[in-house]
Amino acid sequence: MDNGGDMGAPVYLGLGSNLGDREAAIEDALLRLAAGGFRVTRRSSLWLTEPVGGPPQGWFLNAVAQGETALRPEALLEACLATERELGRVRAERNGPRTIDVDILFFGNERRSSPGLVIPHPRLHERRFVLEPLAEIAPDLVHPVLGLTVRELLALCPDPSVVRPHAPAGARA
Repeated sequence: MDNGGDMGAPVYLGLGSNLGDREAAIEDALLRLAAGGFRVTRRSSLWLTEPVGGPPQGWFLNAVAQGETALRPEALLEACLATERELGRVRAERNGPRTIDVDILFFGNERRSSPGLVIPHPRLHERRFVLEPLAEIAPDLVHPVLGLTVRELLALCPDPSVVRPHAPAGARA
């Protein structure tokens, strides 16, 4: 395990699923990431979200987890990709259906741009399915490149897709 990072800066991960038991996939991904060195300190509710881009497909459940890790960004990315593989993610087509998707949104104030890893996530400010759950847990978080809070980014978000709180199966009236 790469223990090159420090535990100081909060890290935010976006999670999404639209195949199989979506709730279980998100829970399982968080457990696997915890075993791999990402300690969740806060997490959003689950959000039901309309698919954006890609082929016709089912709606997603999305969530954001805030946490801390001693891993470097590259090692955390590898843990995210390993979690996707372990949970059956197949990358058949861009923006296609998936059992689980785990993206690094922010890694403290880090800025990285390499072929496999861009931090902050380059399209998060254009994605309501990321901004709604992120605003739930970190509305005043400032984007280190754009200089706006998550709340401000959400207000400016051009994405018209439907994003609404998800009532877990046992909680429906």
